[in-house]
Amino acid sequence: MKKTVLITGASGGIGQALVRSFAAAGYQIAIHYHKNRQGAEEARQAALAAGALALCYSCDIGNSRAARAMAAKAAEELGEITHIINNAGFGQQKLFTDISDSQWEEMFAVHVHGAFYCSQAVLPAMIRRQKGSIINISSIWGQTGASCEVHYSAAKAALEGMTKALAKELGPSGIRVNAVAPGVIDTAMNGCFDKEVMAQLAEATALGRLGLPEEVARLALFLSGEEASYITGQVFGINGGFVI
Repeated sequence: MKKTVLITGASGGIGQALVRSFAAAGYQIAIHYHKNRQGAEEARQAALAAGALALCYSCDIGNSRAARAMAAKAAEELGEITHIINNAGFGQQKLFTDISDSQWEEMFAVHVHGAFYCSQAVLPAMIRRQKGSIINISSIWGQTGASCEVHYSAAKAALEGMTKALAKELGPSGIRVNAVAPGVIDTAMNGCFDKEVMAQLAEATALGRLGLPEEVARLALFLSGEEASYITGQVFGINGGFVI
């Protein structure tokens, strides 16, 4: 059976790197995006250049019906989803007292609800096969918390809790569930910081530099493969020693 991975939020820096890595490894790829059609098409072209079958799907995964319909369409066109990477997300800096109800709800809708809807949609086929892998992309801030990013930190912490609980539930079905928690990665998501702040963050990292999207993607690819067949329920920090 061919390996097919659904990657949510695949139009951004880490998402595109995930597409390239999984395409090079021979996966068929369902490329999810919400608004960044150009980024998704760039990822698709990179996958096609690597010889992989890849199709793009647009939807708001914070909407239950839309997320489930998207997953169903991807399975119909590419074959049953054997792996899923819940990568969709966004950052936002706000004082806690300035976070509106809608901003709090949107943060959880994308990071937590979207992962729930998409994972639940592809699980019946995985359970039937008694095999599969779920990777949730969290953040270092889900582990340590970040000032002025309380809603982001809380959503990522919830995603890590879901990872651990779901791993226990799905283990008897042969399905592994893990999370990757990147540190400061050199992507457009960190474009809100000026060069001075980015330099300070690099200096605060033990390896003295920012992380690369490709490094996150390689870890996710490893965790999805047979080489990681005895690894489940874990949250892997990839932060260059920013937190030890």
